Amino acid sequence: MKKKILSIVSLVLIAVVAVSVFAACGNNNADTTKKLTMATNAAFPPYEYKDGDDFAGIDVEIAGKLAEKLGMELEIIDTEFGSIVGGVETGKYDMGMAGMTVTEERLKSVNFSTSYAKGVQSVIVLENSEYKSYEDFYTGYDADGDPTGVIEGLKIGVQQDTTGDIYSSDVPKKWGFGEESVIRYKTGADAVSALVAGKVTAVIIDNEPAKSYVAANEGLKILDTTYVEEDYAICVAKENTELLENINKALAELTADGTIPAIIEKYIPSK
Repeated sequence: MKKKILSIVSLVLIAVVAVSVFAACGNNNADTTKKLTMATNAAFPPYEYKDGDDFAGIDVEIAGKLAEKLGMELEIIDTEFGSIVGGVETGKYDMGMAGMTVTEERLKSVNFSTSYAKGVQSVIVLENSEYKSYEDFYTGYDADGDPTGVIEGLKIGVQQDTTGDIYSSDVPKKWGFGEESVIRYKTGADAVSALVAGKVTAVIIDNEPAKSYVAANEGLKILDTTYVEEDYAICVAKENTELLENINKALAELTADGTIPAIIEKYIPSK
């Protein structure tokens, strides 16, 4: 009798251990779903912005489709634009996706995917502004047709570390306005607020966010002339070549099947 009781106890213990192991395995499978961490700056509509507590926008939806293709769980981290490249470079984030263009300076730190969207840098001014084009900000041109100087007191508001900042800060010879003429803000919204308050002459920012800011603030307009045209891409750490290859493959497939064009059309209707 004693032996039989021991056998029953042993069977119960084995069953408990088996259930525990099975449960542990199940939990491990759930916990090991690899995350794809995306760093962005959610103040750049319609590419990325907050809708209540949720993230929304072109980049957000494309990133979600990328994660699905890669069999990963997307995690979005909202941070300052200027910290994205450094965070990706050090491995803090898997990728950076924030209406970001490829520049020689950024390529020193990270690699970029193929382009998934095109952007245009536009100039916002007050509605009653005397300026009709960004070319009106220059005082003269050399024999090659390049600017030689800028008007006195010119102040260009930009979101720090963005394409608008990079190009505007360059010398007039390269169609910039010089460091001394550029005022940097943490967000595009801050730059636009400065324009409304009369603290800057103009704001240079991507055309789609520019439209949103003009719609939300009376007394502003976008100049007809385009300042810069650019391609947006995803930045990845230089050593993470496998992820870059997978992202490029997924982007190609999502473009071919119409997914990415449909997402862009949703936010930026062509008609």
